[in-house]
Amino acid sequence: MKTKKLLALLLAGAMSASLLAGCGGNTDTAATDDTADTTEQSTETESDLAYVQDKGTLVVGITDFAPMDYRDDNGEWIGFDADMAKAFAEEIGVEAEFIEINWDNKIMELDTKAIDAVWNGMTLTDEVTTTMNCSDPYCVNAQVLVVPSDVADQYQDAASLTDLNIAVESGSAGQAAAEELGLNFTAVQSQANALMEVASGASDACVIDLLMAGAMIGEGTSYPDLTYTVNLNEASGADSEYYGVGFRQDSDLTEAFNEFYAAAYADGTVEELATTYGVQESIVAPAE
Repeated sequence: MKTKKLLALLLAGAMSASLLAGCGGNTDTAATDDTADTTEQSTETESDLAYVQDKGTLVVGITDFAPMDYRDDNGEWIGFDADMAKAFAEEIGVEAEFIEINWDNKIMELDTKAIDAVWNGMTLTDEVTTTMNCSDPYCVNAQVLVVPSDVADQYQDAASLTDLNIAVESGSAGQAAAEELGLNFTAVQSQANALMEVASGASDACVIDLLMAGAMIGEGTSYPDLTYTVNLNEASGADSEYYGVGFRQDSDLTEAFNEFYAAAYADGTVEELATTYGVQESIVAPAE
């Protein structure tokens, strides 16, 4: 009897060990399969270009900023940047969709995938280049002081600006330039709002991009009684500014844009759009 009981116990133990080994084998296989699935999913999501192509739209974050991004009489977004964005979207097989953003929130909008690109005459500041994957420069720019034409002769250098109440776009290179020179400023939502502040008399002056000033103020424009005087970059000893397109960190859309821009520059598309929107003197040749 004892022998039979011992044999039964040994058989039971062997069966249990076999079952445990079988379960352990299945667990290892499942873990391996899960790891493979995760790796495959990670690989699939690494490409920002593929992500954009899969959803069929390139969502571009902008503000109302002529001549780069603004609405025509039909409410459609046009401008040098807007038209370039449409051409780039077409090149990668998707449609461009434009969303007005709060400029202060541009990095958050990009990181949360509310937008896929910041493409709005964006100056390549240290903040921008360390938080986004930026394209090569495509335009050169500066920050200028805009005042009513009838008082322009009073504001021809940095020392003359100390008593002015100046409107700037919140979070912009214009605000940074005003801070650098210790000027008295009020932050508003956009450069378009800054211009309206001066036109209405709510502010004495504003600081905006040179490209915008060239298109928006002076004879034959929306603000014929305004002009620009001091170049704040020169006044502070700062280098010229450059525009770039901002994509998410490590995005392969950046390389795709750089290649697109080089080809568009070579075939005359960039020059044609620059002439249309009056920014030909600001265009930067693609990096070699």
